[in-house]
Amino acid sequence: MLFVYPAIFHKEDNSYWVEFPDLEGCYSYGQDVADTLESAQEALSAYIMTMLDDNRPLVKPSSIDSCHADDGFVSLVSCNLNYENSKAVKKTLTIPEWLNDRAVAMGINFSQVLRDALIQKVMPQ
Repeated sequence: MLFVYPAIFHKEDNSYWVEFPDLEGCYSYGQDVADTLESAQEALSAYIMTMLDDNRPLVKPSSIDSCHADDGFVSLVSCNLNYENSKAVKKTLTIPEWLNDRAVAMGINFSQVLRDALIQKVMPQ
């Protein structure tokens, strides 16, 4: 799943440091813009993975227009977390028979639909 958050890149001497206004304590740094962007993506990934692993809610990203930088620039930073290799857990559920019949007739993959719906429910995007 793709996550995108605004970040403020600050220039300090000959290097940069970056902060995520929406994510308390999420910072990184680098020697140049490219290095700092790469470090910011790694920091964002680690932050989000930690929040998810701890079952803590993610903050919805604010608009990039609400962020300002006097000593640098504002940019969006993204990371893509792939849960495809996560261990599957079997669940039993109950649905109305008519809904089951329609879904089976349409060839709907129940596991995929439930997974997609749960991701939409638990993720802030």
